[in-house]
Amino acid sequence: MRAFFKLLFRNRLAAAGAVVMALVVLLALVTPLLPLMDPDITNTADRFMRPFSEGHLFGTDHLGRDLLSRLMWGTRLSLAVGFAAAIIAAIIGSAIGIIAGYFAGRTDNIIMRFVDMLMAFPYILLALAIVAALGPGLMNALIAVAAVNIPFFARNIRGITVGIAHQEFVDAAKLAGLGHTKIILSEVLPNVVPVIVIAMSTTIGWMILETAGLSFLGLGSQPPQADLGSMLGEARSALITSPHTSIVPGFMILVIVMAINLLGDGVRDALDPRLKSGALSRPTATTQIASDRVAAASANDNAILSINNLQTQFHIKDRIYKAVGGVDLDVKPGECLGIIGESGSGKSVTALSVMGLVASPPGIITGGSVIYEGEDLIGAPYEKLRSYRGNRIAYIFQDPLATLHPLYKVGDQLAEAIRCHHHVSKTAARAKAVDLLKSVRIPNPEDRAESYPHELSGGMRQRIGIAMALANDPDIIIADEPTTALDVTVQAQILALLNDLRREHGLAIIFITHDFGVVAQLCDRVAVMYAGRIVETGETDTILADPAHPYTKRLIACVPELGGGRRQLAAIPGLPPVVDKLPDGCAFAERCEKCRTECTVGDIPLRISGSRAVRCLYPETELARETA
Repeated sequence: MRAFFKLLFRNRLAAAGAVVMALVVLLALVTPLLPLMDPDITNTADRFMRPFSEGHLFGTDHLGRDLLSRLMWGTRLSLAVGFAAAIIAAIIGSAIGIIAGYFAGRTDNIIMRFVDMLMAFPYILLALAIVAALGPGLMNALIAVAAVNIPFFARNIRGITVGIAHQEFVDAAKLAGLGHTKIILSEVLPNVVPVIVIAMSTTIGWMILETAGLSFLGLGSQPPQADLGSMLGEARSALITSPHTSIVPGFMILVIVMAINLLGDGVRDALDPRLKSGALSRPTATTQIASDRVAAASANDNAILSINNLQTQFHIKDRIYKAVGGVDLDVKPGECLGIIGESGSGKSVTALSVMGLVASPPGIITGGSVIYEGEDLIGAPYEKLRSYRGNRIAYIFQDPLATLHPLYKVGDQLAEAIRCHHHVSKTAARAKAVDLLKSVRIPNPEDRAESYPHELSGGMRQRIGIAMALANDPDIIIADEPTTALDVTVQAQILALLNDLRREHGLAIIFITHDFGVVAQLCDRVAVMYAGRIVETGETDTILADPAHPYTKRLIACVPELGGGRRQLAAIPGLPPVVDKLPDGCAFAERCEKCRTECTVGDIPLRISGSRAVRCLYPETELARETA
């Protein structure tokens, strides 16, 4: 509960709404204890007294009744009716939605067609019809408001329940012999309660407005009983001569509805795990750059892309996650550089930082530089980065089904990628899209260009991703684990395709993976990452044959060998450190068999010897004692 309120009050508007709503509810609760005048006593001699008159802080109405007293009692009544209607509508509507979504089939069709029939009528007209049938009165108005909102809850909860009812944990409960009632109460209901609470928090304000509307028309509370709607209705004839009689209840309705809506937005954010983790926040066009960033040294003359002391962090509340802690990499024209490491080692964040694609918030580039064609891409204008993205530096992402638009044909998406950077006709772009599909060896490219992503296999979607990366003849392709989700046969085909394309087009490739078998097949050089830093770099054959860092050696030992005897495959003990609490010294020390006291003190430098570099005081292979 404390975490919920902490998340709620992070939203300043929601916090303001909560404070205002708490004050309104508190005043409504203590109204019977306050020394107020009787709200129903009339005194025509004091009719239409102005605000701040003696004995009447807010003035009086057309019958001389004290407006402050009627406002307090009317607010109390309006809140009670609004909350009661919301609770009734939520309980009945949610029950209907859960039953329809869980049982599906004929039960779902019958229930939802009836709900659709109710939703076909405008809310206010349906409420008027119900009150007309039941007769005017506050209780009947409550029933009407609750009834017209039941379809809203039923429709929303039914949609959530349909997805939950087909989950594996529900099937497991059925296999365990639990009855439908038990499954609904123990498995389905706990998963829809947050949605019910969110729906209630965002509809209470509308229910108060609807109740006030019925009372305004004389169908809600009856004289002399006061609620906010009836006060407005009684004051409409004096709107010009005595506007305060309308402003007082109208302003209270405005305050209540706005406070509830702001609070409802905050409750939604606090209960939605995606929102409270920042997954749905809208990122900026480029990654935020820290104002105190220190640019690193200039680029290597032989490199087409140089990453120098790159540092990228995620600032989430009071925590700082150092995802990339000072990475130095160079890639030459036509070279394939592999970046390998366990999940969470910073490989993907490094790749995304090159073109400012790390989502901000919460990502921030705090140091270093990325040099391409003599220009630092970190902090470059958005127009410059946009002209490079997909044009000079292209990406192949891990899951093409998530990166390809599901509602557009793949040929149209390829053509769009071309036309974003080049002024060509639709026909020319379409023709090149088909040629690209041929180049990545997709059979029947003309027909496949008319397919949607979901109509293609995983291997074909990955080839589409490669074709899109090649669309504008880039100099560099960054491939972020493009073969992870593919079977071994398709993976081999994709790797062979990338290798052929690299040789044909002279591409430089940065290939991110966690599989040394893939590195051995494709990469010229390899950089091993751990806890956001490079721990070893060198030529692929050399590192595979004679790894220097203990972490690299353990990674290679995890790769099975055919015909290699009975070598035991041993997992690396322990877990990588959490990057917001990195230990002093070597981050791998706690998992290393060669760890000594000096390994846990100070910063461990990256020692360079020829074409190799290792960040270790006691490497497996002795290197020259030269430092960068």
